[in-house]
Amino acid sequence: MVMAATGLFLCVFLIEHLYSNLYLFAGDGGETFNEISHDMVHSIFIRVTEIVLFVAIVLHVIQAVYLTRQNAQARPVKYAVIKVNETSNWFSRNMGITGSVIFFFIVVHLWNFFVPYRITGHVGAESGETLAQEVAEALGNGYYASLYLISVMFLAFHLNHGFQSAFHTLGLNNKTYAKVWKIAGSIFAFGIVGVGFGIFPIFFYLSEITNGDILNNGIFFWLK
Repeated sequence: MVMAATGLFLCVFLIEHLYSNLYLFAGDGGETFNEISHDMVHSIFIRVTEIVLFVAIVLHVIQAVYLTRQNAQARPVKYAVIKVNETSNWFSRNMGITGSVIFFFIVVHLWNFFVPYRITGHVGAESGETLAQEVAEALGNGYYASLYLISVMFLAFHLNHGFQSAFHTLGLNNKTYAKVWKIAGSIFAFGIVGVGFGIFPIFFYLSEITNGDILNNGIFFWLK
């Protein structure tokens, strides 16, 4: 229940995060994105939500480790023959691995942006760049863009199983709605989260190597 509830809460956060990030493609030099980020810093509601978000992440990770150990102890001796391919795929059997990759990226991402912007206030302190410019610079770096894209791919596969599994755990899944949640989960995981977040490292890296200016020219920077 804890895994399901915290997982679905994090899904809601992903939608909000994607919405605000899309303003990086507004073509206004990142002004709207910077304004939204600034407003969030001074919003009591957002600050409280951030605390809840961090608690949800920690609970989700702790519960995942606990359940993994509990399952292992319940069956210390492995089956002689396991026909896993008949009932599950690799990603549904290795949620811990995909979750670990995602958690590693979250730590790196928070260290690069949240800590200097929300805690230390060092964003633009030396370079004079805005948050949008620093995000664009980071995503224009091949190494960071690759890590971002790989993490998004793992996140999509993680959500594809976790989304429908959460509704099943909460008792909102049955034979009638099973296919609906499965389709909805795939659309959310791959169509919204996967594609939505995946376009950021791709477009910003392409903008960097082609000497484009995606912040000022928008997502169709190559046409200007």
